[in-house]
Order: sequence, then structure tokens, then C-alpha cells
Amino acid sequence: MSVLFVLAAQAASPVCTTSAECAGQGVDTFLGTPERIWASVAALVALGGVVIGWLALRSVRRIGNGGRRGAIVALVAGLTGGLNGAVKLAVADGGLGTGNGVFGAALALVLGLVGAALGGLALARSRRTELTG
Repeated sequence: MSVLFVLAAQAASPVCTTSAECAGQGVDTFLGTPERIWASVAALVALGGVVIGWLALRSVRRIGNGGRRGAIVALVAGLTGGLNGAVKLAVADGGLGTGNGVFGAALALVLGLVGAALGGLALARSRRTELTG
């Protein structure tokens, strides 16, 4: 049996969003609550902003456009992830371990701030390189 077939079978299986729905199906089909998914996606976007910001900051002087495009992408991704994390934290009605995505939202907020800071710093350095260049 190929790996692709196994992955396709898992994707086609019914996905449940609560542990009560998954009781008869097995643990492997539990996707998580929508709140956790929202927080996880926000954290991944913010993490992308951190990675892109770091790469843009590192390559400000080596790229033809001065790393400006990467800095803007990092700034937007960091702000988007951080804003989603802040909104998710504001609307969460439970604490850690309740399935509301509180930890993922807090992580998204922190990573979003770091990504925005790295993107802003890379953007400032790319402008400075343009002026002196």
C-alpha cells in the first residue's frame, strides 16, 4: 500500500471537531476545535513572518532590491499573525487546556510582534542602504 493511498484515505475519513464525536472513530481523526485551528494558523503565519523577517534582515545588502520586498512581507505577516492572536486572546472564554486556543493565540501574538519588529528593522536598513548606496 503506497503512502499516497494511506494519506488519501485519512483525508477522506470523516473529521470530527470534538472528542465526543471521535469516541468511536479513533484518536487519529481528531482535528481539534475551530478555536485551536484559528490560533494555530495565526501562529504559523506569525512564525512565517519571523522567518522571512530574519532572512530579509540577514540579506539586506545582498539582494538587488535591498531586501525590501522580504521586509514588507515579514511586516505584513507579523502584523497579521499578531493581530489574529490578540483577537483570539480577547474572545477566548477559557484558560489553557480548554480547547479555546489560548496558548496558540499567545504564541501568535509574541511571534507576530517579533516578526513585525524584524520586518520593520529590515525595512529601515534597506532604506538606509538605498540612501548610501
